[in-house]
Amino acid sequence: MKLHDEATRLKRRDCYQFAEMKLRNNFLSRGKHCSFVMSALAFTIVVLWAWGENSFITTSQSVQAWYRTSYSGFMVGSTYSSVIPDTVKENTEKTYSNSSTKEETVKDDAHSEVTLTYAASTINFNRSKSNENSKYLAQTSGAAFESTLYFYFLNFSACSYGNGEWVLDDSQPLYSGFGCKRWLSATWACRLTERTDFSYERYRWVPKDCELPAFERSEFLKRMQDKTIAFIGDSLGRQQFQSLMCMATGGEESPEIKDVGKEYGLVKAKGAIRPNGWAYRFPSTNTTILYYWSTSLNELLPLNMSDPATEVAMHLDRPLAFLRNFLHLFDVLVLNTGHHWNRAKVRENRWVMYKDGIRSELDNLKEIDTAKNYTVHSIVQWLDLQLSSHPRLKVFFRTMSPRHFHNGEWNNGGSCVNTTPLSRGSKVEQNRSSDPIVESIVRGTQVRMLDITALSDLRDEAHRSHYNIKGTSGGSDCLHWCLPGIPDTWNMILLAQI
Repeated sequence: MKLHDEATRLKRRDCYQFAEMKLRNNFLSRGKHCSFVMSALAFTIVVLWAWGENSFITTSQSVQAWYRTSYSGFMVGSTYSSVIPDTVKENTEKTYSNSSTKEETVKDDAHSEVTLTYAASTINFNRSKSNENSKYLAQTSGAAFESTLYFYFLNFSACSYGNGEWVLDDSQPLYSGFGCKRWLSATWACRLTERTDFSYERYRWVPKDCELPAFERSEFLKRMQDKTIAFIGDSLGRQQFQSLMCMATGGEESPEIKDVGKEYGLVKAKGAIRPNGWAYRFPSTNTTILYYWSTSLNELLPLNMSDPATEVAMHLDRPLAFLRNFLHLFDVLVLNTGHHWNRAKVRENRWVMYKDGIRSELDNLKEIDTAKNYTVHSIVQWLDLQLSSHPRLKVFFRTMSPRHFHNGEWNNGGSCVNTTPLSRGSKVEQNRSSDPIVESIVRGTQVRMLDITALSDLRDEAHRSHYNIKGTSGGSDCLHWCLPGIPDTWNMILLAQI
């Protein structure tokens, strides 16, 4: 009996020891795993903190910080504007044309003189913003952390559609320049002009490290079933809208497609040349494609509604009303601005700059450009906040479309007479966008960059140039593109990312 009890006691002891050993090993294993996860998390936080602290990584301010510094020199409430602060002067300058001057003049849709400047300053998150992001990431865990990290590094991890090569492709163009009359403005349908060389139509963009699928309209409409694609911007945005309508219809008349502009308030006002935009719906898939005209993307409010010649308050920090009112209906949003931010347009439109509801007089070209950059920053930041409430929405900010005036401007002999494709080269190989303003502003947000500047800059032969419809006259247009043409490629890159 005693032997039996002793054997039982030893057996229990062995079982306890075995269980203790397994438990200890299990905790050690879990501890190693937790230690690895915590180490990885700590490393990520340190990297993000260093991003804001290290001068080799962050070499300039955010747009908001830059604007505060620059705008502090403006005489708020005064009729005078101060000298541009040195902080703005120190930023890198670059133009997208071949002219050696920084002020350039083109002709817009209304044939008025437009003076342009381009700022190519690199703008990143400032130190305080980076610290805020690091603290936020440190408090985030699980799926939320992975989601935040994904969007934080989105612009770095994704392939660059802006790097690649133009190649000859006899399957181009995607639609006929003689057709698409319901959607395509005659002034941009170069097949209807006196031009005789159309070799620019037969080139396709091939990204270096990304796949750019061939466009097939039935597949496109199937993918976009029950969805709305919205373009908001200037006349280059309108060209991209018309391009997509021609691509989606194959340039055919398509009488079944419905004009649904009234649903968005897009109706021609009394005395207006055209409505503020257009919206069309494909009934087979309930796909809507729309465009809204906005040269600045911010809110413009007349100061005296009863006075036709009243000044117009340009609220730099407020998104335009159309965007605020209809954002919840969009699935894809493409924004652009840039070519109307100049002294001539500010005066012609009687724009008066406002920030935080306070008036500030601007006249210096540098100051106007700074105001433009601040507006872009404000719009992107506002959209980034809205996207958490609109999870299905994808937002893109398109980079600047280049212009190619040579030997003058539109009103003094400037032209773009080259008709030889790729005379400027066929490849783009660079680590940064040619529009560093947009690139820097969208970095770290859920707004994506549609990078088209460098690849379009190689195609100076594809502008409307001096060719006109027979019986009409006009100067050279080296800003807008022939259609079919370069904006078709912008849309292919857009669709590859949605």
